[in-house]
Amino acid sequence: MNAPLALNSVSKSFAGKPAVTDVSFTIEPGQIVGFLGPNGAGKTTTLRMSLGLIKPDRGSVSLFGKPPGDDAFGRIGFLPEERGLYKKQTAREAIAHMARLNGVKKKPAFVLADEMLDKYGLGKAKRKKNKDMSKGMAQKVQLLAAIAHDPEFHILDEPFSGLDPVNQQVLEGIVREIASRGRTIIFSTHVMEHAERLCDRIILMASGEKVFDGTTEAALANAPRRVILASESGGLTDLVTPFAANIETRANGELSLTLKPDAQAHDILERCVEQSLRLSKYEPIRATLHEAFVALVGDDVARQAEDADVKTAEIFG
Repeated sequence: MNAPLALNSVSKSFAGKPAVTDVSFTIEPGQIVGFLGPNGAGKTTTLRMSLGLIKPDRGSVSLFGKPPGDDAFGRIGFLPEERGLYKKQTAREAIAHMARLNGVKKKPAFVLADEMLDKYGLGKAKRKKNKDMSKGMAQKVQLLAAIAHDPEFHILDEPFSGLDPVNQQVLEGIVREIASRGRTIIFSTHVMEHAERLCDRIILMASGEKVFDGTTEAALANAPRRVILASESGGLTDLVTPFAANIETRANGELSLTLKPDAQAHDILERCVEQSLRLSKYEPIRATLHEAFVALVGDDVARQAEDADVKTAEIFG
C-alpha cells in the first residue's frame, strides 16, 4: 500500500524569503500525526504543497504514490486554516455540498449530512444558516463537511484554533473516532497539548525546518526532567546536588530539581533511603512537549515563537 503522503526535500520561498527548507517525511497508512510548531514555522505552506495547491521550488510530493492530482480525488479530506462557509447555506447544505464535490450523489449526500449532524450533537442546527451560527458551531460544521465523504486521509490545518475548551474536547473526540476507523490523519497545531493527548507520532517544525520526527515519547525524552522534593530534616540540598543541573528553592521550602542528563529520579530516592533521610514530598514532574520544543530549538527561537503566537492571538482574538 502506497503511503498517503510523502515529501522529499521540499523547499519553498516567497519573495526571496524561505518559508520551508528541505523538509522530508512520510505519513504511513493508519497513523495519526501531529504537525507541530509555532505560527510562522512553515506548517501551512508544507500542507499546501502536500495537496498540490502550491508547488515547491525544490523537492517532490506524492499522494498515494503519485504526484498530487486527480488520482487522489475523493480520498482526502482537507480542513484549511482559513475558515469559510457559504453564509446563506444551512449546515446540512454545507456538508452535503462538500460531499457531492467529493463524489457523493445528491440524495445520499443530504442523508449523510443529517446523520453526521445528529451524531455530533448539531441536529438542531441542520437548517440553521451558516451566517447565524456561532464561531465554534460553524467550525464544527466545516470540519464535518471536510470528512463527510469518509476519506482515507485527513489533512486538518489548525483545527483547534479559535475553539473554546469544550469544543476543543469535542473536536478531539471526532479525531479519535476517525482514527478508530483506521483512517490516516495529520493535523497541524501550535498548541502542543492536543498532540500529547492524541498522537503517537509528531513532526516538529521551527523557522521553516523540520527539527524532530518521531514518537511522542522520544520527543519528551529531549525535555529536562524535574522532581519536586521536600524533607523535614536538613541536608537535602547537599544530598541531591550531585544529581541536579539546577536547584530552585520554593517559598514553602520545597526544592525543584532539574536533573542532569545522566541522572534518574529514582537515583535520588535511593540515595535518600541509603542516608535514612525521610522525604515529606517526592514528585517527579511529567515533561511537556513545549519543554521538549524549547530543548530542541533553544530558548531564543522558542521565545520568538511565543511572541509570534501572542501577537497572532491579539490580532485574531
